[in-house]
Amino acid sequence: MTRKSIFITGATKGIGYATAVQAAKQQSTLILNGRSEKRLQEIKEELESLYGVVVHILNYDVCDVESIKKAFMWIKKNIGQLDAVVNNAGIVDDALLGMVNEKQVSHTLAVNTEAVIYHMQYASRLMMKQKSGTIVNVSSIIGRFGNVGQTVYSASKAAVIGATYSAAKELAPYNIRVNAVAPGFIETDMTKQLSQEKYEQRLSEIKMGRIGAAEEVANVILFLASDYSSYVTGQVIGVDGGMVI
Repeated sequence: MTRKSIFITGATKGIGYATAVQAAKQQSTLILNGRSEKRLQEIKEELESLYGVVVHILNYDVCDVESIKKAFMWIKKNIGQLDAVVNNAGIVDDALLGMVNEKQVSHTLAVNTEAVIYHMQYASRLMMKQKSGTIVNVSSIIGRFGNVGQTVYSASKAAVIGATYSAAKELAPYNIRVNAVAPGFIETDMTKQLSQEKYEQRLSEIKMGRIGAAEEVANVILFLASDYSSYVTGQVIGVDGGMVI
C-alpha cells in the first residue's frame, strides 16, 4: 500500500481506526471519515507525527448522500487517484424481533447498507476512469449466520454481502475488485459493553479460544486492498478465530 491512497469510513475507533494505523505503517495516503471532527483531527496529528504520512479528514455522516457525493468530488479535485475504499462505518442497535421499531430499522439500514452502496457508487465512478481500484466492505459474522436479538443488524450486514457479490461482478471488467470481511467476536467498544456472562458465552464458541483484535481484521482488510490480492474479487473472508467452521 506504499504511496497508495485509501479512503476509510468510520475511522475514529475500532476496526476503522486500526485499519488507518496499519495503512499508515504501510505509508499509504489516508483519507479518513468520521462524525467527530475533533477525533479525526487527533488521529491526523497522531499518524502524521508517528509515520510521516499524509492524512486528509472528511467529517460527515455517512447517512447523508449529498455529503458522500461532495466527499468524492473533493477526492477527485484534491487527490485525483483513489486506490482503495474501506466501507467500515456501522452501528449496532439490538432488539428482539417483537420489539423492533421503524426508526431502528431505517437508521440501521441507512448506516450499514445504504451508505455502503452509495460509497461504492461514487468510488466506482472514479475507479472506472482509472481502470483500477479495490473496495473492501466490512460485513459481520452475524450477516452470514444470524443471531438472536439481531435481526435488523443481521439483515443490514447480509445485504452488504449481497451488494459485494453484485458489485464485484459489475466492476471486474474495469479492473476494480470488490471484497468483504466478516469479523467475528472482536475486541471493540461494542464488545466491552457486554455482560460478563454474555462475554464468556461468546468466547466459548471460538475454536481458537480467544477474542480477536481489531488489528487482525485490519490486516485482512489491507491484504484485500493491496496488490497481494490482485486476483481476488467477490469474496467474503471470515475473521473469526474459527467461530464458524
